[in-house]
Amino acid sequence: MQYEILRKEASRLRRQGKTYSEIQQMLKTQVPKSTLAYWCKNISLSPQQQERIAKLSSKNLLKARESAITSNKNKRKEYLNSLKNKNKPFTNFIKDEDTAKIALAMLYLGEGSKWSSYRGLSLGSADPDIVKIYLRLLNRCYNIDNTLLRARINYRVDQDLEELIAYWSKIINIPKKNFYKTKPDPRTKGKKTNKGGYKGVCVIIGGGTEIQLELDIIARMSLE
Repeated sequence: MQYEILRKEASRLRRQGKTYSEIQQMLKTQVPKSTLAYWCKNISLSPQQQERIAKLSSKNLLKARESAITSNKNKRKEYLNSLKNKNKPFTNFIKDEDTAKIALAMLYLGEGSKWSSYRGLSLGSADPDIVKIYLRLLNRCYNIDNTLLRARINYRVDQDLEELIAYWSKIINIPKKNFYKTKPDPRTKGKKTNKGGYKGVCVIIGGGTEIQLELDIIARMSLE
């Protein structure tokens, strides 16, 4: 009897142009939407009712997507925080000069200029954090002050060099006068820079060949 009452009431509400979500709320029931759709399959809706339902469905879908995005962001944030807390003890290890030098050697092996192609210490990246980590480790391991280093920017034709120098100078604390005047990559002429936030590649120069060789040896000793 209860089943038949629910079915009739659901059909009545559907004829009024209610959505299945609204019917569930009004009947205060957990009857699946698939069941409601089966009960109401022969009910015809007016164009106005169809338009209303379509708008509500679209609105609810948008809300669900926004909710899912927020939920995923929160889960991601919680996950990253858990990783940070888990690895927090490593901040003490990196304060040790020998450990810091190993980290610097590995960073330079991946991002720095190699002895076979360049004599001297040189590392470039478009990521400000990588450049800052490099400078911090360089100072910790070899007591090299940022103001004693030189820099240059590899950039695209549609970018302004002075603006880029001002940006990187502020980020990495190297005086503007220490930046070389460079020319843009001619291959980018007529091509718009679509990557948002791209500030070119900042190349840090200075520190000496002896340090370059030492870092190379330390990094490759891990293969022995």
